[in-house]
Amino acid sequence: MGTSLDIKIKRANKVYHAGYTLRCDMKRSLLAKDLTKTCEFIVHSAPQKGKLTPSPVDFTITPETLQNVKERALLPKFLIRGHLNSTNCVITQPLTGELVVESSEAAIRSIELQLVRVETCGCAEGYARDATEIQNIQIADGDVCRSLSVPIYMVFPRLFTCPTLETTNFRVEFEVNIVVLLQGDHLIAENFPLKLCRV
Repeated sequence: MGTSLDIKIKRANKVYHAGYTLRCDMKRSLLAKDLTKTCEFIVHSAPQKGKLTPSPVDFTITPETLQNVKERALLPKFLIRGHLNSTNCVITQPLTGELVVESSEAAIRSIELQLVRVETCGCAEGYARDATEIQNIQIADGDVCRSLSVPIYMVFPRLFTCPTLETTNFRVEFEVNIVVLLQGDHLIAENFPLKLCRV
């Protein structure tokens, strides 16, 4: 009796935990059922070589800096300043920074941080892009005191994040949105692309 083993090996991309499965099919004679066994496993890649260069970002949010606004004149006046300590992030360390509401004509209902995963697949017909909110953290509730520093602190969820990945026809990228909800249901969102890596 001979046994043949056919294994197709491909380079494993650095994706999420529990992202891989190994399946073994054993074909048996006509009178016996085939056997199938599937095993899920985790790949923890070696740290990337080289040193991560921090890339701090200062931001100012006003009605004039917003994009995709239809009726800018109807927005209440506001001024929000802040900074992110780096948009190049180590996946095992938190995203940090601070935000200050300098002024706002309308009362603030809440301030949130949204972590978004953006997956892009390419083929002959073009690219398909899918954005998924994977974490939402409320960093302020109610009308925030003016000129008070609000800390930004977000731990990356282990099961839903991975190092930023770019191949010829597939990309996994991450963004963080700072979302401010004002009275009167005005929603202000500022988007920052992140580069995650494992060091």
